[in-house]
Amino acid sequence: MSLAKDSGFDTKALARTGFKAADNILSSWGCTAQQSQNILKLSKSSYHKFKATPETTKLSDDQLERVSYILNMHQALRIVFSNPVNISNFMGMKNNNAYFAGRSPLEIIEIGKFGDLYEVARRVDALRGGLWG
Repeated sequence: MSLAKDSGFDTKALARTGFKAADNILSSWGCTAQQSQNILKLSKSSYHKFKATPETTKLSDDQLERVSYILNMHQALRIVFSNPVNISNFMGMKNNNAYFAGRSPLEIIEIGKFGDLYEVARRVDALRGGLWG
């Protein structure tokens, strides 16, 4: 069962648009190409191929879900912060919240573990309601 197919969306268009948006967001957060590849679970060759020829972009359900988390975190940050610098820099800032333990959100998600991406996304989303935790 495919998330994209089940939603009724054009899978290729969803992958192409999602990849481009997520890559732009990750870049705005200061991610290197390697960090972006890890977070999105893309090989180096696929990552560079998709950047050079977006029409070839193909993403698995796991990768589409990762893209969704990136987009949702970016939206949450846009709601919380009015200053574009804060939106871009938050993910790279050290955080002393118990979960982060002095690490930045990017330090956690750049390893590429799906559970870490989920936990960071949950905490970033909680900022919208002031429910940091």
